[in-house]
Amino acid sequence: MTLADKRIYDVVIVGGGPAGLTAGLYTARARLKSLLIEKALIGGQITNAERVENFPGFPEGISGFDLGQLIHQQATKFGLETLNAEVTGVELKEEKVVKTTEGDFTTKTIIFAGGSKYSTLGVPGEAEFTGKGVSYCATCDAPFFRDRPVAVVGGSDAAITEALHLVDFASKVTVIHRRDQLRAVAILQERAFAEPKIEFRWNSTVDSIEGEDFVKSLRLNNVKTGKKSALKVSGVFVSIGFQPDTGYLKGILPLDSTGHIITGERLETEIPGVFAAGDIRRNSARQAIAAAGNGATAAVYAHRFLTGQ
Repeated sequence: MTLADKRIYDVVIVGGGPAGLTAGLYTARARLKSLLIEKALIGGQITNAERVENFPGFPEGISGFDLGQLIHQQATKFGLETLNAEVTGVELKEEKVVKTTEGDFTTKTIIFAGGSKYSTLGVPGEAEFTGKGVSYCATCDAPFFRDRPVAVVGGSDAAITEALHLVDFASKVTVIHRRDQLRAVAILQERAFAEPKIEFRWNSTVDSIEGEDFVKSLRLNNVKTGKKSALKVSGVFVSIGFQPDTGYLKGILPLDSTGHIITGERLETEIPGVFAAGDIRRNSARQAIAAAGNGATAAVYAHRFLTGQ
């Protein structure tokens, strides 16, 4: 007998990041039969963070992986079930069905908390050299570039955090940003500007990624002057944001122009019993603590929906 054959759930949560895990913690404590489905690593994108310094309760910071594991332990302690599988489709009728690579699951309510996936540059060479010098996670891949020059594309908190992590390994880190100033918070900017291994290419974009078996150089374009240039690197870390993981929901749930799920103030969608939390929803703050708060809110209103309150 598979897990899918076992029973009907009160709530199925799609996504195992801070939003989904917190939702599971709340629904499990409310004694709702709860299943969380995550296709990758429990903890979601935050597991790639070497250190999380802005999650309340950890004054010395905590690794993203450890934070995800702790929330997972706390939720499963109260009875949350978890499954490693990919959601391939849903049926959102009165009886809702979540279709996965491990079978179909029937549920009374759904909380979509699937987060986002990395945005890509979409330039020649990117797909060809992914895993061969093109990376989207410095925490994962920095050790492969010890004593080699690398580049980071982006100017956000995530991008500058990547650059600061890479200085412990790379010989030089060039930050490529399409504007003339960073969007990262002040404390990260201060650290980056004070780091002698970090240089900046302002007002620049990547035209192409070139190499043979592995990345050897980038072709850059100055968006103000139009001047073209080449930058020799052994690797490039792309950190230009994320796209919501909602491809399987197109035509099923209302999405905004960027693919995020549209919700009301109770995090409900227009379909009764269907909620969304975290980075997957429109106007998310894209912070772990905000995602956790979303998860709690969605869980509370899912419980109220089930109990007719």
